[in-house]
Amino acid sequence: MKEHQHVEWKESWRDEYLKWLSGFANAHGGTLEIGRDDDGAPVGLTNADRLLEELPNKIRDILGIVPDVDLIQEDGKDLIRIHVEPQSHPISYKGQYHYRSGSTKQELKGVALSRFLLNKVGKFWDSVPVPNVSIDDLKLEALAKFRKAAKRSGRLDSDTLAEDNNTLLDRLHLLEDDHLKQAAVILFHPDPERFTTGAYIKTGYFETNSDLRYQDEIQGPAFLQPDRTIETLKAKYLKALISYEGLQRVESYPMPIEALREAILNAVAHKDYSSGTPIQISVYSDKLMIWNPGQLPGDWTVENLLQKHSSKPYNPDIANTFFRAGMIEAWGRGIERIMDACKAASVPKPEIKFETGGLWVVFHYPDEAKEKMTVETTVETTVKTPEKILQLLKRNPELTLAQVAETIGKSRRAVERAVAKLQEEARIRYVGPKKGGHWEVLK
Repeated sequence: MKEHQHVEWKESWRDEYLKWLSGFANAHGGTLEIGRDDDGAPVGLTNADRLLEELPNKIRDILGIVPDVDLIQEDGKDLIRIHVEPQSHPISYKGQYHYRSGSTKQELKGVALSRFLLNKVGKFWDSVPVPNVSIDDLKLEALAKFRKAAKRSGRLDSDTLAEDNNTLLDRLHLLEDDHLKQAAVILFHPDPERFTTGAYIKTGYFETNSDLRYQDEIQGPAFLQPDRTIETLKAKYLKALISYEGLQRVESYPMPIEALREAILNAVAHKDYSSGTPIQISVYSDKLMIWNPGQLPGDWTVENLLQKHSSKPYNPDIANTFFRAGMIEAWGRGIERIMDACKAASVPKPEIKFETGGLWVVFHYPDEAKEKMTVETTVETTVKTPEKILQLLKRNPELTLAQVAETIGKSRRAVERAVAKLQEEARIRYVGPKKGGHWEVLK
């Protein structure tokens, strides 16, 4: 038998071991046995009777809990067993908060402490109200796109979608006492970084780990970031393999785009926004790596993610909004959907790994894609700017000209000239108000 998340051994009692009891109480409960060595062998106590009398009162007075304290015998030796149940409220040891994780005890500080205290009172980071931000500050384009997506998904009734923005956000549980929650600001504010550092996605193309060739930052409302990231990756970072089925031209990428989109959506929905660090996508000639700052639920491991598992969103309000839009599932099937898409496309399944502070999803390219990624001979290098713009606006008509320029890697002036010419030729037109309208590709 070994020590684990629910068991700790000590040879003799010291009052500092109250920290371990605090850690058990704040986590998932556990047992501290006094009178065992590091290997779990009983060494016995000479003062077991006194400890049996003193410890219950000491634990109650300092920690405010009443655990089971029992005298046990093993191999003729006296031991003390202290069993602590998980507590619904935070337990402090002289103003410090400890937490049992694996076989270690950690003192919670800073962001980790704030997150722990919020969770203990039934709240999450994304449910905290944000003062001095109104619904009028949100981006209408993002809210309009949510309405369209939710209408297609059928996960919100038509009456709710017909309501004004205030009522809609209230129905999505994104308001508290007439204040916008963090989730609403992250999802729909045009500049969420004003309130939360690192609320964007960073992409970069690397020749080697130390040789960054170029990079982009996808900012703005988090609800729009996944689609904008996909467009940027397709336009500048991923090279499509071209084939034909009869007269139909088929573009295929090193991984299924639906799997890549699912991975990015999951990163945005489950990111630890209090970390101050952006989601990072590193593209190489043989792989694409997504790093998402965050934590696994409780005592979960990567193995839990790869098996059928319950849905435990890190940001419930953000995840619920993406779910209502039909962009993610509510049954913890994100990883499964990624794996199924890769299997159906006969490409390698991504590698999933967790390191302290974040989760990696690594798409390794099939051999034929690796060869194409090392040379500039794809359709993206031969298509002229106007055609790129048409393709882009056909897929995402809500884009602004600044976003189009960023996505295709051209200057704003060049894009404006190309768009003006396309409008003169009656190939596109802009419909609706300057803010909140959309492009329409005519021919």
